[in-house]
Amino acid sequence: MELAGQVALVTGAGNGIGKATAVALAKAGAHVVVADIGGAEAEAVAKSIMESQRRRPLAVQADVGDLDHIDRMVRQTVEEFGWIDILVNNAGVTRRADIMDVTEADWDRIHRVNAKGVFFCLQRVAREMIPRRTGRIVNIASIAGKGYIGASNAAYAASKGAVIGLTKLAALQLARHDINVNAVCPGVTRTALSDANLRTRAQQEGVTVEEMERRRAEAIPLKRANDPEDIAEMVLFLASPRARNITGQSFNVDGGLILD
Repeated sequence: MELAGQVALVTGAGNGIGKATAVALAKAGAHVVVADIGGAEAEAVAKSIMESQRRRPLAVQADVGDLDHIDRMVRQTVEEFGWIDILVNNAGVTRRADIMDVTEADWDRIHRVNAKGVFFCLQRVAREMIPRRTGRIVNIASIAGKGYIGASNAAYAASKGAVIGLTKLAALQLARHDINVNAVCPGVTRTALSDANLRTRAQQEGVTVEEMERRRAEAIPLKRANDPEDIAEMVLFLASPRARNITGQSFNVDGGLILD
């Protein structure tokens, strides 16, 4: 229970990596705010945490591409729990597309959530952390931001590269307030979003989903894709006192796909 009594805000927590992270933080003793654009999904995860962990979670419907939503989400968190110790910037969107098929609408939608949303969530939560001189921020980036050839599209890769760059500079500028900022870069991870991309790719290449899944695993040195819980474990470490002297870093969790 190393996070007992701490308050963690997780965006995009209605499913996938965000859900697994919210559950892991609750198991470690944190009061978790489950934020998601889908209010019903956020409520379901919060209910599950309450029933399984006997914690007092808070479900918040929020679109992180909207600054008014971000402000409301943070104010609700502070009103409920008094402060924020941990922010996990997880909300993200994408679609499978070749570089020549990415549209302006794709670019704007992806960057609105993946880059703009991450920055303004970080900035707004940092305003709560700075007076208390403590905090941990974990941004969920991707190995797509480091040049992974299997990225869903170029706009997504650019947005995740932006998250990695933001993580470094935010870490340097917030260090004087004793706020740690790090990023986790997942590789292939079994989520609804990645499964949708897998089905699209299988259709494009004229093979079965099962064959595409086999190819995907075969390309990974450890021969297995991540489960969302694999990412959650790294987030949990970075959010804990064990990582107190780690900041400005981006950690790959990818079975060996990217070596840097």
